[in-house]
Amino acid sequence: MIENQTITINPVTRIEGHAKITIHLDAQGEVDDARFHVVEFRGFEKFCEGRYFAEMVQITPRICGICPVSHLLASAKACDAILGVTIPPAAKMLRELMHMGQTIQSHALSFFHLSAPDLLLGFDSDPATRNVMGLIAAAPDIARKGIRLRKYGQEMIKATAGRKIHAEFPVPGGVNKALTVAERDELLRGLPEAYEAARFALDLLLGYHEKHQHEVESFASFDSNYAGLVQPDGALELYDGNLRFTDPHGNIVHDQVDPSRYLDYIREAAEAWSYMKFPFIQKLGYPQGMYRVGPLARLNLCTKIATPKANAELRLWRANGHAVRTSSFFYHWARLIEILYGLERAEQLLHDPAITSTDILASGTPQNADGVGVMEAPRGTLIHHYWVDEGGRVEKVNLIVATGHNNLAMNRAVRAVAKKYVKSQRLQEGMLNRVEAAIRCYDPCLSCATHAVGKMPMVVELVDAAGAVVDAAARDAA
Repeated sequence: MIENQTITINPVTRIEGHAKITIHLDAQGEVDDARFHVVEFRGFEKFCEGRYFAEMVQITPRICGICPVSHLLASAKACDAILGVTIPPAAKMLRELMHMGQTIQSHALSFFHLSAPDLLLGFDSDPATRNVMGLIAAAPDIARKGIRLRKYGQEMIKATAGRKIHAEFPVPGGVNKALTVAERDELLRGLPEAYEAARFALDLLLGYHEKHQHEVESFASFDSNYAGLVQPDGALELYDGNLRFTDPHGNIVHDQVDPSRYLDYIREAAEAWSYMKFPFIQKLGYPQGMYRVGPLARLNLCTKIATPKANAELRLWRANGHAVRTSSFFYHWARLIEILYGLERAEQLLHDPAITSTDILASGTPQNADGVGVMEAPRGTLIHHYWVDEGGRVEKVNLIVATGHNNLAMNRAVRAVAKKYVKSQRLQEGMLNRVEAAIRCYDPCLSCATHAVGKMPMVVELVDAAGAVVDAAARDAA
């Protein structure tokens, strides 16, 4: 007879938000299915209705304290579209520079603080020390480099926007703060150390790949479609550009799609067991149209990277016939390559004399009934779409965030890891951590995806073929 046991782990570790996982067993006690449930309530879109559209650039960043820059910039782009204006070149450069800072700091946080404890301390190490504090104690130099790299990205945000969190910098029509020569020069002085930290992180991760090649290449590996922004020549793009969709082999499904037409290509399905929706490529149907976004997807679908150091890393990514990398573990590698791109792109922007121009705002009144802002947040494609009345009051809001795009993929990742590591009817701590690690590959932001109300715990359940819960593990909400 199967014993019913509960393993409690407190609190949820190294993901933003709360979720639950159910692992379903067949009659032989083997994993048949697994689901990643997001149990936070989605309500943000609704309470934005009735607000004046220009307020959205300050309201939507409050979705999350981790990703406020991404929401701020996507919202500003949507408001630009409602105004029907083209923002001044310097304003666009400053917004992109701010975005490079966000990319650098967010990716550094994900790698050094959230994932490095698994890689450097071991997936099966003591959970009491398998965290950033344990990493600081075991490898202070590595932790210090991560902190310094993240700080540089945050200082880039502060220099452009005036402060690091919830800045009032991008506004409909441009930005409201110019970059001074002194601020520009200070950022340039910090680049050498940031480059060194990025190179250190890449060498550290590639060394891990060499020692654990089989596990790295097979970890939550599965075929999927991919989506993301690219430049007109197919190069990697994080701030602007058009949408590209590719199949599991890298073949183009749709290319150079105007982001404002996303509804012609993407649909969202719903499931009774999750508050988060399940986007899919309309042409391919549900669930066959499942796609991944974010660093892994962006490197799989782009033609090249338009900066030399990052493009050299992309060639290594594609070496030995690897046109497409399918392992979820490679999200970490892709993030580090994007940090390098972010530093190079920031350097290009900072060396452009126009970046200190004070021509940074185009005024106007609402001209269009709706506006769409799309950009590549660190976690993946972010869509803001606002519909307004003739007075500019918001009538409807649609937000599709990176974690939402990746919802089906995260479920696939959890299932793949569970099938590989769950070989008995009793949960082991190392198995739990590997399931969580599969989720951490995607660096999900569940508050962004569902706009949380309240605090809910993460629960992992084993369900037998008859539907009975035979074992469970819960991490109580803090």
